[in-house]
Amino acid sequence: MSNNFISFQKVSKSYGAARVVENLDLDIAKGEFVSLLGPSGSGKTTLLMMLAGFEAVTGGAILLDGQKINDLPPYKRDMGVVFQNYALFPHMNVFSNIAFALEMRGSPKADTADRVKKALDMVQLGHLADRRPSQLSGGQQQRVALARSLVFEPRVVLMDEPLGALDKQLREQMQLDIRDLHHRLGLTIIFVTHDQDEALTMSDRIAVFDKGQIQHCASPRQVYDHPANRFVAEFIGETNLLHGTIRAVSGDVLTFALADGITFHAQGLPGFAVGDAALLSLRPERVDIDRAGQTPEGQNGLAGEITDTVYQGDHLRVVIQTAAGTIIAHIDRKAPEWPNGSKVALNFRPSDGWLIVP
Repeated sequence: MSNNFISFQKVSKSYGAARVVENLDLDIAKGEFVSLLGPSGSGKTTLLMMLAGFEAVTGGAILLDGQKINDLPPYKRDMGVVFQNYALFPHMNVFSNIAFALEMRGSPKADTADRVKKALDMVQLGHLADRRPSQLSGGQQQRVALARSLVFEPRVVLMDEPLGALDKQLREQMQLDIRDLHHRLGLTIIFVTHDQDEALTMSDRIAVFDKGQIQHCASPRQVYDHPANRFVAEFIGETNLLHGTIRAVSGDVLTFALADGITFHAQGLPGFAVGDAALLSLRPERVDIDRAGQTPEGQNGLAGEITDTVYQGDHLRVVIQTAAGTIIAHIDRKAPEWPNGSKVALNFRPSDGWLIVP
């Protein structure tokens, strides 16, 4: 039997002829924080709703702690759910909103009061127990929704874009708060988002969705630095993509040539052979800019001309025209700005380039 706490086995979901989730496999360990990341319509929310029991599975099996739960009603799955719109009762105060989850499960009144107090303290809202939702900020309402999902101590917490309605500063603070709760309580959390930064900040692993399938599932660092394909490379953050051909393979270092014969050394997906077409994914923050012709020993170099520079607070976004096309570089915001028309050398280490299948 699998040691995985949650297991999706060849799970599919169709609405008539439309296939929303396609033959999907995913295992999640107890206490893990997994983000389902992808564009709208990629199947991530549908998968979450099937796990919660709000959507029926068309094919395959969902297992919770080794037991198949396909036909189990939502209230028997012991899962807390947090939605984007909070779904709080406007006529009830904060205490009653949270207590409702316990009352529906037949919890004794004395026990209910104690557990609600603990849940409110957990999200640092004990002083607002008597307020109505309309008297709370968006962030406070989201904390109440989170407390309600945790008060009955569920085995799993499911979150469907819960921070999407918050402003940037509050959203970033809530990301850290939820991450802290996950670490302190050892919660198993499955979190749906379309925000790449959110997934990178919060997750133990990220499952990147496209067209009803998982394109890559790994740690944030692995997904960002070593994407499994072009979709993942372009969807997670910003990247430069250069077209070329594999010229040589030496261990984990590949020699990659552009159409004009310029060669680079980089790492890449396993399985490449000499002559294969490839794409070099190069993140903007991995590109260094120096005076033309000044490529350090052991690095790759490419000549170019600066066409634009934009100050973006924590970095300078520099646009460089090269023989391989337009390259974007993110450099230290304190660096002197190169004037447009400057001739420069772009440099990067072999370990900073990643080769993928076109």
